[in-house]
Amino acid sequence: MTEEDAQAQPRVLIVDDSRMVRASIAKQIRGSFDVREEADGEAGWQALLVDPTIELVISDIGMPKLDGFGLLERIRASRVARVHELPVLIISGDEESDAREKARALGANDFITKGIGSVELLARLQSLLTLASARRELEQSREALAAQSPVDPVSGLVTPAYLHWHGTQEMSLARRRQAAISAMVIQIDDYEALVERYGGHIAGLVTRKLSKILSTKVRKEDTVAQLAAAQFAVLSPSTDIDGCGAFALRLRRTIDKMVMTYRDERIRITISAGLANSATDSVESLSRLIGVAVQRAVAGTSAGGDRVIAHEGEVDATTIGRFSRLPVSIDHALMQLRSGADAEVWGRGRDVINTLLPLFELIESRLGCGMPVESLRQFAQTRPDDEPAERPESSNN
Repeated sequence: MTEEDAQAQPRVLIVDDSRMVRASIAKQIRGSFDVREEADGEAGWQALLVDPTIELVISDIGMPKLDGFGLLERIRASRVARVHELPVLIISGDEESDAREKARALGANDFITKGIGSVELLARLQSLLTLASARRELEQSREALAAQSPVDPVSGLVTPAYLHWHGTQEMSLARRRQAAISAMVIQIDDYEALVERYGGHIAGLVTRKLSKILSTKVRKEDTVAQLAAAQFAVLSPSTDIDGCGAFALRLRRTIDKMVMTYRDERIRITISAGLANSATDSVESLSRLIGVAVQRAVAGTSAGGDRVIAHEGEVDATTIGRFSRLPVSIDHALMQLRSGADAEVWGRGRDVINTLLPLFELIESRLGCGMPVESLRQFAQTRPDDEPAERPESSNN
C-alpha cells in the first residue's frame, strides 16, 4: 500500500493497554482503515487533540492513567466539534452489562468484544463512519442555511445582504410600475462618545433598543437592516419624501422620549436621518440610493445631530409639505387591500387619491356621473398634522 493510499483511508484510533489486542484489531481492519495505536486513555486523548485526521475511536475500558470511561467523557464534553462528534466503539466483554450501560450513558456509539470477527468489525466501523458523515453533512447544511438566513440573530432585523437583494428586486418593480422607492438611513449621533463614556456593552444595548423600536414602527412592506454599529437603513417601496420625512420626525420624537439609565445616570441619545428617493434623486441602483441617504445622515450628524436631511436640506414639520408628492403604486395598494391591510392603504389615502385624480376627472368628463372630483382634490392636497388619518367606519345601508 502506498503512502497516498494510507492517507486516503479513514483513520481509526485504537486505545488499549494490551499490545496484543491492539495488534489483533489493527490486523483485522488494516487494508480498509489507517490505524493509530495508543496504550492508555491519556495518550489517546492527547492523540485526538493533535491529530485531526482521526475519524473513529476504539477504546478499552480498563486502562491506566485514564480509563475508557474517562476518555469517553472527555470526548463528549469537548468544545471542539471535530472531537465531540467522533464515533466511539467500546471494547467490552459479554458479561460486562453494567459497564456497557455506563458507557452508553456517557455517549458510546457501539460495543465490540475482543473476539469479534473481521467481517462484523469492518461492517460496524463502516456503518458508524457513514452515520458520522451524514451528520456532518446535515450540520454543514444547517450552517449554510443559517449563513444565508435573511435575519440577523443579534439585531433581529434583516441582514445587509438580504436588504441589498430584496431592495434590488423592489427597485426593479418600482421602475416597471413607474413608481418610486425611498431609503432612509438612521444613525446615532456621537456614537463614539457613547462607547467611550459607557463602554461597548452599554452602547450595544442602546443600539439594540433602537433596532427594536425600528422593527415595531415600520410598515409591513418596509425592510430594515443594520448597516453598522450605529447605523440602520429602511427601504420603503411606494413612498415619497413626505412620507419618509414624517416617519423620520416621529422616530426622532420617540427617541427623544426614550428613557435609559445606567448606574443612576440617564443616557440621552439623538439620531440623524438621511432621506433619498429614486425619483427625486434620479438614481437607478440600490447602492446609489442608500449611498445618498448615508451621505445625508452623516451631514446631519456633522451639523450638530438631531436632524433629518433630504434633497432640499433639513426637514421639519413646516417643510414636509414643500416636497413634491410622487405617485403611489396602485398595484401595490390593491395588493394590500386583497391581503386585508385596509388601514395601511387608508393611511396613504391622500397619495392614492392624488395619483388617481386624472382618471377620476376623465371618468366624470365622459360619463357625468356626479363623482365628487373637487372634494377628492381638496382632500388629497391637505396634509395630516402627524399620523395618517384613520379610515372612517363604513355604515351598512
